[in-house]
Amino acid sequence: MITLPSEIATSAGMFVFAIVQALILLVLAPLFSGISRMIRARIQSRRGPGVLQDYRDIAKLMKRQNIWPDNAGWVSKVMPYVLISTVMVVAMSLPLFTRVAPLGSGSDLITVIYLFALFRFFFSIAGLDSNSTFSSLGASREVTLGVLVEPILMLAFLVIALIVGSTNLAVIGNALSENTWQYPVATVIAIAAAFFAVFIEMGKIPFDLAEAEQELQEGPLTEYSGPALALLKVGLSLKSMVVASIFVSVLLPFGIPSEMSLSAVVLGGVLFFVKLLVVFVLACVFENTLSRTRFMLTGRLTVVGFGISVLAFVFYFTGL
Repeated sequence: MITLPSEIATSAGMFVFAIVQALILLVLAPLFSGISRMIRARIQSRRGPGVLQDYRDIAKLMKRQNIWPDNAGWVSKVMPYVLISTVMVVAMSLPLFTRVAPLGSGSDLITVIYLFALFRFFFSIAGLDSNSTFSSLGASREVTLGVLVEPILMLAFLVIALIVGSTNLAVIGNALSENTWQYPVATVIAIAAAFFAVFIEMGKIPFDLAEAEQELQEGPLTEYSGPALALLKVGLSLKSMVVASIFVSVLLPFGIPSEMSLSAVVLGGVLFFVKLLVVFVLACVFENTLSRTRFMLTGRLTVVGFGISVLAFVFYFTGL
């Protein structure tokens, strides 16, 4: 009987666990998107779609044919797979159900930021690749929003990484869960700035409305159909869920077990999805208290978030 070394067996088991973790998020992403749409409809006193409507839309699109524009190149055809793969890698790297990151090599703040940047880059380039005026407009607005939002997210996490002394997301989560914060004021303000950026990345009003074809996230998708459009819708829903998961698992890791036993993983998974559902509900309720604004005024709102992150950086240097 051939036995594998314990190090190889452990790494192989963690890799399988990472894949299972990412697949769970992939399967549940349309459900959380449907929950958000249902809450929005109830607050606006209308019936709206059902919770499972996204699953029905994806199943319907998978049965149809891909129709590409005449001017579409390889970027448009590859983009759906790039979007799914980049977000799946991030989902595999996060310490969601336990405080241990299954894919330790990818659980780094800089790596995650670059993967999200790759997501936005291909998403925007595909909008330009189709030579559609409306898609190009949506792509340019998506890039503009990224320029406004990504500095907030990077600076907020940078402050927390400086406080903890590591850019590894699992290490950051473990340090925050110990309740021995060296710079409590800077940490709280940085978490607030990170939530501001996460709220924007989730595609919420007034910055975006993910299911509206005239908005940022749907603008570059006007030239897609069939299975490619289904993959893109799943990818956008998964990105919204993964971004919220980073906030829940890394910045709010309380209650998540540190061991890797089966009971601990199951308990950690239940607690994780409860916290994730609470974040989605709060984001949807807060979203519906805001009014729609013109896109050109978005910079005035994001300046507030950037100011909060800069304030956290100042408090870190002052030792508070």
